[in-house]
Amino acid sequence: MMDIASVRTYLLGLQSRIIDTLQAEDGKAFVSDGWTREPGSRLEGDGLSRLVEEGNLLERGGCNFSHVKGKAMPPSATAHRPELAGAPFEALGVSLVFHPRNPYVPTVHMNVRMFAAQPEGREPVAWFGGGMDLTPYYGFEEDAAHFHRVNRAALAPFGDDKFPRFKTWCDEYFFLKHRGEPRGIGGVFFDDFSELGFERSFAMIQAVGDNFLDAYLPIVKRRRDMPYGERERDFQAYRRGRYVEFNLVFDRGTLFGLQSGGRTESILMSMPPIVKWRYDWKPEAGTPEARLYSDFLRPRDWASWTAT
Repeated sequence: MMDIASVRTYLLGLQSRIIDTLQAEDGKAFVSDGWTREPGSRLEGDGLSRLVEEGNLLERGGCNFSHVKGKAMPPSATAHRPELAGAPFEALGVSLVFHPRNPYVPTVHMNVRMFAAQPEGREPVAWFGGGMDLTPYYGFEEDAAHFHRVNRAALAPFGDDKFPRFKTWCDEYFFLKHRGEPRGIGGVFFDDFSELGFERSFAMIQAVGDNFLDAYLPIVKRRRDMPYGERERDFQAYRRGRYVEFNLVFDRGTLFGLQSGGRTESILMSMPPIVKWRYDWKPEAGTPEARLYSDFLRPRDWASWTAT
């Protein structure tokens, strides 16, 4: 049985737990911006945006909850389910992106969500999506391994196939086709997921959401006090450009929000605050910047990595 109320309760609690923890780590209070779309609007519903700008740890970061209903599914949401085109829908989820100030602390993204469509004359259809992925500017093997191992453990109760399948999906999804390179070092990603039934599929997105802090915080604590200078900040801004390119060109969540008449300020919360582009720039061989490309920006079995 589809229980949207329980999903909503869980998502609001998840948002609160994550913000309480990051607020304590940062030392600067997150803004709280609640919003409501009135009945009769293109999208009806409500949400809560929690964000910080110019923080101590986070240069910009936010964690958004939204719960919306619409009269017709937008094209981005029916690409793999054409039979649901035009059906009324309900969508709810939590999405976060944290852009740290220190270039040695990676940017992170996490999202868990549920969609429900109600095609005329048919039973409602529900599915889930989500995942988390890491985008370092300077690579550390132990960080990449830790992040992937936490994800592997989180998904283990739902079948041995889930982690390798969702890791591959993540590697393929967060890939900039026009650049021929991945956005970061991956993690897990899944969408249109309902094969375990409602209760177990819901439990799976809870496992992902509940393990986010365990996956990310130890990396933050290891790297946040590392000294850096203008060179590292400059490279961070350059690589953030790839983040912008992916989100505006390829990201299904961004496209869904913009196509369905979503709240623009919340949708574009994922954008980094300072970004640079350069014409045909390449890092100098033998530098830490070059090592990001050679050693990290390619699919690897990070969960099985061992120090040599």
